[in-house]
Amino acid sequence: MAKPILMSQEGFDNLAKELERLKGTERKTIAEAIREAKAHGDLRENAAYHEAKLNQARLEQRIAELEKSLLSAKIVERPEDAVHGSAHLGSRVTLEDLEFGDELTVELVGSMEADPAHDKISITSPMGEALIGRSAGDLVEVAAPAGTIQYKVLAVE
Repeated sequence: MAKPILMSQEGFDNLAKELERLKGTERKTIAEAIREAKAHGDLRENAAYHEAKLNQARLEQRIAELEKSLLSAKIVERPEDAVHGSAHLGSRVTLEDLEFGDELTVELVGSMEADPAHDKISITSPMGEALIGRSAGDLVEVAAPAGTIQYKVLAVE
């Protein structure tokens, strides 16, 4: 059996909505693009047809990935062994970069929900692993490509 993929209920619901959209409107859009490209004739040198088929392959790969993830998903609300005030899956953690004094807030999420551009950090990432179990006032070190970054945990919600 596949290893469970930890995620929040919100993350599970978002992936389920994405899967529904991909199986519905996206499949229809790509099928229409393929039909239109076929109408142009010779498929051997038809760039639009080859692009549409490539998009179809990518879509089907993403659908398979989402289906597998949703089947393996384990919804985690709050671990029973989490200490009140300590970071866990679903926590919002406010940090201070000790070198530059910058403040940032991240949300700890499962690997399928991660979106660093929107401050959603996977609990399996170096930063996520460093934050699990930490509380306000703790100092953490995160290994990054540019070297080790030190943070102070300001708050855990």
